[in-house]
Amino acid sequence: MKHLIVLTLAALALAGCSEREQTASGIKSDARPFAGTSKQPPFMAPGWKQGDAGAWEQQMKVRTVQGQNEYAKVP
Repeated sequence: MKHLIVLTLAALALAGCSEREQTASGIKSDARPFAGTSKQPPFMAPGWKQGDAGAWEQQMKVRTVQGQNEYAKVP
């Protein structure tokens, strides 16, 4: 009986050491970037129209030139 308890505890301890398979099943990246989100401002830039690809491209150009261009920030 004592051996059975020791074997059971050893089996449970070894089962806790195994690694589960990791998958990326929860990611949904099939939406178009200009489709937008259901969140209203402050997460939407002023002048940007949700679902309009041309307005999205223009907004990306403005962001690149004004705020995310490190060369433009250097005096």
